Amino acid sequence: MSTGTPTTRPRRGGALRWVLALLLALPLIEIVVLVAVGRAIGLWWTLGLIVVMALAGTWLARRESGRTWRALQQALDSGRMPADEVTDAILVTVGAVLLVLPGFVSDVLGLLLVAPFTRPLARRLLQVIVARQALGAAGVAGAGRSGRTGPTRRTDAPGRGQVIEAAGRAQHGGP
Repeated sequence: MSTGTPTTRPRRGGALRWVLALLLALPLIEIVVLVAVGRAIGLWWTLGLIVVMALAGTWLARRESGRTWRALQQALDSGRMPADEVTDAILVTVGAVLLVLPGFVSDVLGLLLVAPFTRPLARRLLQVIVARQALGAAGVAGAGRSGRTGPTRRTDAPGRGQVIEAAGRAQHGGP
């Protein structure tokens, strides 16, 4: 029987929506910043600065990708789970792509992801986001089984009888 309470669907893809919004807004933001910098220092200095940042960023990304690859190989050779190394590899790859794109905002974001002294903070942030997404997906999968979000347990409720999971809600069988 229905209890009359509407079921709410869990919110999915919160971080993915932010990434998509950022990707859609990035070209517009880059154009605004490029025009502002061009007006402040001139066209040729702006173009030169973009080229220098792309070259320096490419060099840094190449150096850090080699270090990340070696750390990943060492983790695999030692038989331990390479979670940090895989996360670093993802960050360095995304950062390298951002560094190659023309624009100052993408260069700053790329440097934050590639630089060895800022990458640990980005690594932790990415791991937290992925963990939340994974837990949210587990809650959605649990909702498919029991109609509830979150993990389900079959337990005996004291004084109420055994809890029996039914389609969409728990029913209590009496003594």
